Amino acid sequence: MIVVAGEALVDLTPTAQGAGAHDDGGLEFTARPGGSPFNVAIGLGRLGTPVAFLGVLSGDAFGRRLRAHLRTNGVDLSLVVPAGAPTALAFAHLAGAEPEYSFYVEGTTLRAAGPDAPALPPGAPLHTGSLALALEPSAGRLAGLLRAEAGQRLISVDPNIRPGLIPDRGAYLDQLGGWLGAADLVKVSAADLAWLYPHETPAEVARRWLAAGPVLVLVTAGSQGATAFTGRREVFAPAATVTVADTIGAGDAFSAATLAWLWEQGVRERGALAGLDEAALRRLLTFANQVAAHTCARPGADPPRREELAVHAG
Repeated sequence: MIVVAGEALVDLTPTAQGAGAHDDGGLEFTARPGGSPFNVAIGLGRLGTPVAFLGVLSGDAFGRRLRAHLRTNGVDLSLVVPAGAPTALAFAHLAGAEPEYSFYVEGTTLRAAGPDAPALPPGAPLHTGSLALALEPSAGRLAGLLRAEAGQRLISVDPNIRPGLIPDRGAYLDQLGGWLGAADLVKVSAADLAWLYPHETPAEVARRWLAAGPVLVLVTAGSQGATAFTGRREVFAPAATVTVADTIGAGDAFSAATLAWLWEQGVRERGALAGLDEAALRRLLTFANQVAAHTCARPGADPPRREELAVHAG
């Protein structure tokens, strides 16, 4: 089983009104379950990978909908932490190449302390990232969890930067160093790297990160494909061709596909991850790009199911 830790919230995406793919639809929005780690858990469940979600969920109507969505998609809820606070909201605006988000988090589940995380299943890989690593009190608790579990299980991190929720970029970079030190695998977008390190190339950052802790860094660049970096290799795979509805959840789908592929190949500890050769890394990237492309082909974070991939391949 893979444990995915982090936030769950409600994404409100523009409702199309015939004004074009990158229009806010007259400020009419459709509510969908979301949150980066939540999306990764859903993606894993749809790919048939055993997965549990570790996060704070409200008892309000939105929280009940989030629980139902997890359950329907085969995600284990035994690690869910209940909270009385209302569910956080994120509004997506599609005016540019990358979605822009407005978050409503104060007084919500994203600010709820909750009890300490329950014990994780022995040997289960752990994935986390995004808002839960940027907002207190979850950031401190997750950082502590990463430190405690480093070396005990395979750890995957996706920073998934949301600049509007990071008031102090310098402090965030300091925290990032701690997460990298605990991680075995890091997935990051080229857009995130451009915000974090505007004067360095993705390859320069990836190689520096490899020296800090992880043995594999995956850099995604949307329609420009994805690249895997290890201490000895740099492997590229082109993006799959698709008619794009929007890119919401594409990075999360890529992360889910990566974790699912590693699980299926029996790669569940650091040594095996470090031992992937060029051919294996290319297969990994190709599969993850395919899953991300399926997600881009329809609105919102709606990753494909395993049977959809089989039909497409046929």
